[in-house]
Amino acid sequence: MSTVTTTGTWPSMTANPPDLEGLSTSNVRWGIPAGGGKSGYVFTGKTTDVVTDGTEFVIGTFTHQNFPIQSNGVNQFEVDLSVNVTFEGGLSKDFSFRFRHNETPNDGPDPDDIVDLPTTVSPETVTIDGTEYAVVITGFKQGGNIVTRFMSPENGANDGDIVAVLARTGAPDIAITTVRYKGDVKYTQADEYVEIINRGTAPGDISGFVLGADDRGQDFTFPPGTVLQPGQRIRVYTNQVHPEWGGFSYGSGKPIWNDKGDNAALRDTSGNLISGYGYGAAAKP
Repeated sequence: MSTVTTTGTWPSMTANPPDLEGLSTSNVRWGIPAGGGKSGYVFTGKTTDVVTDGTEFVIGTFTHQNFPIQSNGVNQFEVDLSVNVTFEGGLSKDFSFRFRHNETPNDGPDPDDIVDLPTTVSPETVTIDGTEYAVVITGFKQGGNIVTRFMSPENGANDGDIVAVLARTGAPDIAITTVRYKGDVKYTQADEYVEIINRGTAPGDISGFVLGADDRGQDFTFPPGTVLQPGQRIRVYTNQVHPEWGGFSYGSGKPIWNDKGDNAALRDTSGNLISGYGYGAAAKP
């Protein structure tokens, strides 16, 4: 474990909106206000503990200052972020990422702006104890959930923590992160799900992998061509289909996951355990 301190700046953009200011600072702003302030991005660093076992940590807080601005015909562009990470012992390293900004019509049916990540792995690496690592952003923590698309309502400053892992270079790292075992849908609990992530720096092919618990009829086999990109999260629902999470479902008319507790297991095509996740009082050691 190492304690790190982060700072960040926004050095460049792929567009040149009117009244652009603040490049190479922690707060970049743009646009001619249409009733409020300018729009812009803020990065706020922090001091946190980091381990190299795939455990997620908060690298900083992202704030979108989302105020109506006059349209200039550019609805999508990308903004670069440079994060300096200073490790214990004085090692300092800059890591770069790219945020994609989607400016939506303020008076449309879906006025929230959307921020996502076209790439999640830093091109820069750092060597710790002889092993090379990169930083992989795994999402935004917004409203208590980690999501890959940051939804930003108009007329306010909306923030969320940027969640990341320090991952060995050149390999995937597939893991179960969550089991939502108590759904809100009565009787069938169709909205139960298991969430799986690739915490590594390379794509992970999980075609033919089996997700299940210890009981018969609880196995889900991933179809051919199922590949998780670095930082990607998917969910396997009990009986719902959510394309934004991969569209995977057991298609079961009854609950899969025991409300008292159980163990979820992801196994490869040879039956080897890739990741296990115990939950609740009845989870096995």
